[in-house]
Amino acid sequence: MNYYETDPEFMERMEYFTLEEVVNEPGQELPGEVRYLAILATLLGCQGLEVYKEKLSEALEQGVTPVMAKEMVYQAVDYLGLGRVMPFLEATNKVLMAEGIELPLANQAAATLENRLEKGAQAQAEIFGEHMKEAWKAGHINRWLAANCFGDYYTRGGLDLKQREMITFCFLAAQGGCEPQLTAHAKGNMNLGNDKDFLIRVVSQCLPYIGYPRSLNAISCINRAAE
Repeated sequence: MNYYETDPEFMERMEYFTLEEVVNEPGQELPGEVRYLAILATLLGCQGLEVYKEKLSEALEQGVTPVMAKEMVYQAVDYLGLGRVMPFLEATNKVLMAEGIELPLANQAAATLENRLEKGAQAQAEIFGEHMKEAWKAGHINRWLAANCFGDYYTRGGLDLKQREMITFCFLAAQGGCEPQLTAHAKGNMNLGNDKDFLIRVVSQCLPYIGYPRSLNAISCINRAAE
């Protein structure tokens, strides 16, 4: 459907706000690669599949590599669940193949099934503090969190820890209802150098895709994490 024909007034205001006002707001700018990585993660979080497909093609032109895009989708499984992520994996594959990119991409795994728990706990400690090295012992869910979420995904190549924490923040902010976890990951971002100013810029650039309520909730979580 051509929305420029059916909804010209809406498209005029939407495009001005999203593509001009937000992008160029003084003090809220982000480099293209960072901005698009955050937007893609946000669209995963809010399940904006059709817009995601459009933005992925743009992201590839702005410095987001195929490996970065795939790693973002893989990591989303731990925060959104398989049921919500698999349609995005399929869409990502289709966009990449349409761009002439051969799949599968190079292997990025850095942990084995034997050491994933150890490496995952170490990643948690790097993000949240040394006390996390023993957190997996609290129960089987905590052990899965260390081994699967952090060991299987955070240790992979393609994205560094700062980028991975940023996209996790975006997943949580976009889906809503995860404010305790969002506050914790805002703090994790800050521990890695993604400071309060940076996170507010991320929220600002993603606001058109998730709306004001979840964006304001995210700002509140950032403020709590910075206290």
